[in-house]
Amino acid sequence: MEYLNWSYEDRIATITINRPPANALSSGLIKELTGVLDEIEPNNEIRVVLIHGEGRFFSAGADIKEFTEVQTGDAFANLGRNGQDLFERIENFPKPVIAAIHGAALGGGLELAMACHFRLVTEKAKLGLPELQLGLIPGFAGTQRLPRYVGVARAAEMLFTSDPILGTEAVQYGLANHAYPEEELLDNAYAMAKKIAKKSPAALKAAIELLNYGKTREFHSGVEKEAQLFGEVFASKDAKEGISAFIEKREPQFKGR
Repeated sequence: MEYLNWSYEDRIATITINRPPANALSSGLIKELTGVLDEIEPNNEIRVVLIHGEGRFFSAGADIKEFTEVQTGDAFANLGRNGQDLFERIENFPKPVIAAIHGAALGGGLELAMACHFRLVTEKAKLGLPELQLGLIPGFAGTQRLPRYVGVARAAEMLFTSDPILGTEAVQYGLANHAYPEEELLDNAYAMAKKIAKKSPAALKAAIELLNYGKTREFHSGVEKEAQLFGEVFASKDAKEGISAFIEKREPQFKGR
């Protein structure tokens, strides 16, 4: 694989995102992650899945340069649906999936982490959805999952300002379970994974299924609406300006068109 490494030991599968420098979520990476899950799901020797990033970040977001290759709003909406489908699969995956976050989980990176069953973070990790800074909106169900963890008002602040929060704040707000010094993150993540791996696979699968009953019909309708608006907003002149400004490393000048 080009963007991921994975292996398993002691009933724990480790998936490492390895797409330097930012571990950006490209369509190719999403396809590879789907393939890895296809291998892990029927493997009865694997009880728990741990996802983390190689290098400086968990994942600093989607591949913005890839966005410039998308020609229409409909194609962009379909890009969003592909990510949504994968992340919905992760949330319903029959084996517990843990995200171990260091550096940053931004945009699509945070959306991936929010699809995992829970998140462990470093104290100084940055978590956020900065898409509005680019004249875009989240497209991988971030607008629907973030309020479930932090509440509507806090989610609105994070979306509208594009400001990330620190790992310690993420724990306070309910977005992450525990925050650790960076050098202790993976040790603690594996310790928790090993504890979970001792549980009955059938009981874990049932617990995951029951936890997902808390997702309402409105949640799924909201996810579909997000994909639609993801494409519509992408087709705007403001989105083109925001993407260009990001690539050119300048402040965007939005005109409301």
